[in-house]
Amino acid sequence: MTTQTAQQTTPQMTIAVLGATGMVGSRVATEAAGRGHRVLALSRRPAGDEPGVTPVGVDAADAGALRRALSGAAPDAVVLAVRTFPADREFLVGATRTVLDVAGEAGARVLVVGGAGALRSPGDGGPLVADDPAYVPTEWRDVATAGVAQLRTCEAHPAADWAYLSPPALLAPGDRTGRYRRGADTLLTAADGRSWISAEDLAVATVDALEAPGPDRHFTVVHADGIPSA
Repeated sequence: MTTQTAQQTTPQMTIAVLGATGMVGSRVATEAAGRGHRVLALSRRPAGDEPGVTPVGVDAADAGALRRALSGAAPDAVVLAVRTFPADREFLVGATRTVLDVAGEAGARVLVVGGAGALRSPGDGGPLVADDPAYVPTEWRDVATAGVAQLRTCEAHPAADWAYLSPPALLAPGDRTGRYRRGADTLLTAADGRSWISAEDLAVATVDALEAPGPDRHFTVVHADGIPSA
């Protein structure tokens, strides 16, 4: 488990962000562009004129269109940050498989911003968070188990270079502090006892993981206090 702050800018990459108008995807696009990367913001309803960000219209449910968009863009990395509520496991697994297929053919790295449900609950031999009512209320269990299926899809892929980032239990818009603590596949809690992070700091962790990949294919992050901002 490590504590991190935002990395220094590395050589420019072309990063495709799928789900770029969502809570996480939009912040990942902003964070990456702010560090000097070229961003292709893929979504069904592309919008915005942010410097360094090129909106691209594509429906992630259309495997052919998604393949054409990614193949034509030739990205160095793809961030998959799509979510559905109510849960649509078939869509999520299908879009993930298509991204992994195309990225594997192109040699691009894939970073899936998934769900906390795929993590282990704290404690020895804890259940998956998706199966732990202490963290996942009944109305969110289908969403959590869809995230587990998404991780299993990544694990079953024979070729792609991928990583799966599980946020903590609570994720919401907030402040960008550039501070977070990173762990492996067990849910983390912050100093205040909550398992949470802002969407802005999750975006920081996402771009950090693209610029300097860590050793774990499945990892998580949580808010951290008391560390000077980068």
